[in-house]
Amino acid sequence: MSDRHTIALVDTLDVNAAGPLTQTLLKLRGQPVSLDASQVRRVGGQCLQVLLSARATWAIDGQAFGITAPSTDFTDGLALMGASRLFEATSPSLVQD
Repeated sequence: MSDRHTIALVDTLDVNAAGPLTQTLLKLRGQPVSLDASQVRRVGGQCLQVLLSARATWAIDGQAFGITAPSTDFTDGLALMGASRLFEATSPSLVQD
């Protein structure tokens, strides 16, 4: 079993960050991934779509996918888009403090 890869998310998850985030995640497909959201100040809809797609893809692949140390701005941004429940810490493969 491979070690979990940790990716530090950029502070602004907007349309400009969606492409690079997608490419980074695609390179790690099939491996456990943890996203460090501690520096996120803004979450846009495009990156939310990337995160939701990645979460579903990793679940289908049977790999761990987690968001760790979410900043207040990250969790508030998810809440504004009605997505906070989608990343609740109900499973070790979702949001983790």
